[in-house]
This record gives sequence, structure tokens and C-alpha cells, in this order.
Amino acid sequence: MSARVLRLSALSVTVWACGCGVGFAQINMPDPALIHGRALPAPELPSGTVTVRVVREAIGNNITGQDVRVTAGGAVQTAATDDQGRAEFTGLGLGSDARAEAVVDGETLESEAFTVPTSGGLRLMLFAGLEEAAARARAEAAAEAAAPPVDGVVVFGPNTRVFMEFQDDTLQIFYILEILNSARARVDIGGPLLLDLPAGAGGAAVLQGSSPTATVSGDRLTVTGPFAAGVTSVQVGFQLRQDSSEFTLQQTWPVPLEQLSVGVQKLGDLSVSSPQFSTVGEVNAENGTPFFLANGPAMAAGSTLTVQLSNLPAHNTTPRLVALSLAAGIIALGVLWAIGAPPAVREPRPRLIDRRDGLLSELAVLEKQHRTGGPLPVAQETRRQRLILELEVVYGELDAVRVRPRGGGGDIAA
Repeated sequence: MSARVLRLSALSVTVWACGCGVGFAQINMPDPALIHGRALPAPELPSGTVTVRVVREAIGNNITGQDVRVTAGGAVQTAATDDQGRAEFTGLGLGSDARAEAVVDGETLESEAFTVPTSGGLRLMLFAGLEEAAARARAEAAAEAAAPPVDGVVVFGPNTRVFMEFQDDTLQIFYILEILNSARARVDIGGPLLLDLPAGAGGAAVLQGSSPTATVSGDRLTVTGPFAAGVTSVQVGFQLRQDSSEFTLQQTWPVPLEQLSVGVQKLGDLSVSSPQFSTVGEVNAENGTPFFLANGPAMAAGSTLTVQLSNLPAHNTTPRLVALSLAAGIIALGVLWAIGAPPAVREPRPRLIDRRDGLLSELAVLEKQHRTGGPLPVAQETRRQRLILELEVVYGELDAVRVRPRGGGGDIAA
């Protein structure tokens, strides 16, 4: 699950850092370390265009007049940042490998390697002073850890997000939780923070990158305190089975949620709604996967998020059940043949060969339809499974004939 969460985190960065025009501008920006030097798609830019924004420690602290260099396909361009801290590069070779860099107060800032897209452009940001900021944060955290905790409260901060995606007929759900303590000291909320996952949640696990104070037992997430000042990050993933075209997710929040943000993978005619949503938009992830992105106002402790998914691709379970039952029959018959059926029930070898050839011909037709036309209708899939079953029986009888030689000759089952 961790790989999926990383991909979903990249999706959230794409949406909230680039400003994709779907009503999410009010949502807080992600950790600068997550987007430093990372090229994000910007389809609104002309092809061959890359913008590089240079800031100090945090978004908004723009560095103006800063020289930035972009190397693309061996060609080098240099430009200075404007009042927004942004340098623009145009006419870069489409499909060329590239990298951006700047030197701020002796600190070299480099982007990750990226490829100039053949359509649209890219935006990326370079942050100066991240290491110094991280060192200050560690020192502050050490000082806070040495002080005794005080009574207080926590909330799910505005970067808390819910993501849903599909794998066959299983709904994969990920909670990216930002547990926010706005006090300057550690707080004791009177016990652990307990989050009961939706009914039917299976395979729940705390994912890589989460606070070590978070654990999952069954369908309950437990985060023990005291909680440090600032953010305690927890990522949890789980699965919910869905076998119909309608599905409802319900999640009760144990502490206030400052900003509701939900992403749902878009499949076919899928629609998503919730009484808590104020806006719903669409965006593509970096790999092109379309997602619905919705947000809503704050929710109080004890309130329940209800998300309704409609027009889900329903999976017919009949072929699977038929296949399982026939497989059980094949196993049972196999046991009987291993024990040995009475000789009187065995047909003569020529008749068995004729039956085998006829069954194989009919099966070949169905297999061709299956390969070229996708899943078979239930009746044809049932017939295909029965053909396989009958062939098992025929081959078992041929094997039995083979081991009982006639007239000094040994018959061999083809």
C-alpha cells in the first residue's frame, strides 16, 4: 500500500501546488520538502516551457532577481526570477532530459531530473534554507520534548485528506491524517486518539512515513500522546469490498476536522456526492489517472462524513461461483479416478477419443471468443467450465484404458 500512498501524495502535490483551477486554493500547501525540485505538469503552459520558482524556506518568501539555469538536451538557458520569484524558460527541446539549478547564498539548489513534455509545460519550485529550517525544527522539538505536557486538544488539520481508488472489485482507501496541535507545548488530550474505521474495513495498516505512535488493531487506529506542537503525521490504508453499483462510505471523526478534502478515482460513469461537499472538480494524476477532487467546510468532533459512490462498475460474481463449484467437482472426480472407477463404467477407447475430439473442438471455439471478445456471457462461461470438467473425465478414462493393456498391446492415450 505504501507505493500507492506515495503516488497519491504526488497527486495531491500536483493539485494543491500547481493550482489546477478546481477550487482548492484555500487548502494549505504541503511540506516544502515534498515539492522541492519536483517537476509538476502544467498543461496550460506552451509546449517546451518550464517555470522555476525560487523561495526561501516557505512558499511566499519569494527570492527575486535570482539567476536560474536550466539544462535541457545539452543546451543551457539562464534567466532571472521576477517579483513572484519565478523564472521562465521557453523553446526547450521537446522530449529532452533536463534539470534546473540555482545558487542562493552559496547553497546549490538542484531539481530532480525531468523530461520536457511534448505537450504543455512544467512548473517546479526550489527552496533555499530547508536544511537550516529542519535543524531549527529539530532543536525546537527537542526543547518541547523535555518540557512536561499540558492539557489540551488536537484537530485534524487542513492537509488531512481521504483518497479512494479501485483494484478490481475492491475499494482501496487511504487516510492522510494531519493531527495538529496548535499549542507551543506538548499536549495531553486525556488518552490516545482513537479512530474507528468504517464497518467492513479489512487489511488496515499504518503506512510508511507515519508517526511511530500510531498503531492499528482490527478496524481501530490508535495514536498515543502526548502530541508534540505542530503536526503529527499518520497515513493508514484499508480495503472495503463492493459488489454492487452503489456504495456508501461513512467515517466518524473523533476530533474536529478543519478542512474536508476527498479524492476518488474516476471510473467510467462513476459519480460521487456527499452532503458535506461544497465543491467537486476533476484532475488527472501524473500517470493520467482521472480523479474527482472534492472539498467542504470544517466538521465538528463526532460528526460523520458520508460519501456516496454511484454507477460503480458492478462485477458479476456468478461466473466466479460457477467456476469454483466446477473446480470442486473436478477435484472430487479426480479423487474418484485416483481410487479407480469400476471397469464396467469405462467406455471403449475409440468412443472416448471421439468424445475427446468433439469436446476439444467446442472448447476451442469458446476459448477463441474469450480471447478476442473479452469475458464470456454467463451461459457460455458455464458451458466452458463444463467442457473442461468433461475433458478431465475423458482423459481420466483414457488413462485408465492405457494402464490395462489388451491382447499384448499397450494402448496410449493421446
